[in-house]
Amino acid sequence: MLIVGGAEDRRDMMKVHRRFVALAGGQDSRVAVVPTASSFHREAGETYSTLFERLGAAETEVVSPRDRQDAHEQKWVDALDRATGVFLTGGNQLKLSQFLVGTPVGDALVRAHERGAVVGGTSAGASILSRFMISDGEEGLTPHQGASKLSQGLDLVPDIILDQHFSQRGRYGRLMAMVSVSPALMGIGIDEDTAVELATGTTADGHEVREFSVHGAGGVFLVDGSHAVSDGHEAAPGAPLLLSGAVVHSLPAGSLFDLDARRLVHFVEQHPQDDARYAVRQEASEISRLEHASEHAHDVEEDAEALSAAADVRRAQLHLTRAEQ
Repeated sequence: MLIVGGAEDRRDMMKVHRRFVALAGGQDSRVAVVPTASSFHREAGETYSTLFERLGAAETEVVSPRDRQDAHEQKWVDALDRATGVFLTGGNQLKLSQFLVGTPVGDALVRAHERGAVVGGTSAGASILSRFMISDGEEGLTPHQGASKLSQGLDLVPDIILDQHFSQRGRYGRLMAMVSVSPALMGIGIDEDTAVELATGTTADGHEVREFSVHGAGGVFLVDGSHAVSDGHEAAPGAPLLLSGAVVHSLPAGSLFDLDARRLVHFVEQHPQDDARYAVRQEASEISRLEHASEHAHDVEEDAEALSAAADVRRAQLHLTRAEQ
C-alpha cells in the first residue's frame, strides 16, 4: 500500500506518484482511479488518469460510483478486478465510507489488495484504508474527550488509525485522543506530500513481518499507546485527556519502521531542503492550509475573505517560483 498525506506534488518531482506507478508495474501497470470522495469527481478522475499515464502507466480507468447503489454496478467491479494499482483521491472520507464500504466495489478494492495489487490513497483516500478512520474532529495539539468521530473504513490496515495533512493542520491532539481511548491501535499521522509505503514479507525463518518506509517531503508521526496510562474511561466530554507513557516516533523520508516490533529498523539521511524545488512544495502546502482555513471560517465572513485572498497571493507566488526555475 501507498498511503499519502494529501496535497502531494503533482507538477514537479512527483516522487509519490512515480513510486505508485512503479509499485503498480511501471510500463505494464493498469491503474484504476477512484475519485468518489471528491466534489469534482470527473475532474479529479481525469487529472490523476493523465498524471499516471504521463508517468508511464500502460492504461488507466476511472471508477467513480456516484452513490451506494451505483457501487453495485458490475462495470466498476470489473475495472478494479483488472487493475494492478488502485488509487483513491482526496475529498470527503464520509462519502467513501457511505458509498463504498460493504458494497461490491468495496469488496473489489479489498480483493485487489489481497491479490497483490498496490492500493494507494491520498487525504480522504488514505484514511479509508484503515479499519477505523477519523471522519471528523477538532484540530489542535491537546487531545480532548469525544473531540473526534470514527467511521468504518475498508479494513486493509486493521490495527492502525490513519490521519493526513497532519502537521500542516495541527492534528496531533485528535490522533492522540483516539489512541488514548483505543491503546491497541497505533496512530499514524502523515504530512502533506509524504507517503507511507506499507509492505509485508517473510523472514528466512518463516516469520511474517510488516514494515513501512517513508517517502516524500514531510514526515510521519507515530504514537504507540500500548503501554500508556489514560483517563479515557472516565474523562468528561470535552475535557483534556491524560495520555502518559506513550511512545512517539517522528519519521522523515528514509525511515524504515517495523509495525509488529514497533521499532525503527533502519534510517538513511535525506535532505529534501537541498532540492531546488523544495520551495515549490512548501508554497503548495501553505496554499492548502490557507484554503482549508478559508473553508472553515464560516462564522466570520471577513476572516474567510482574508484567508482566501492570502491563498490567492500564495498561488501567484508559487507560479513565480516555478517560472524562475
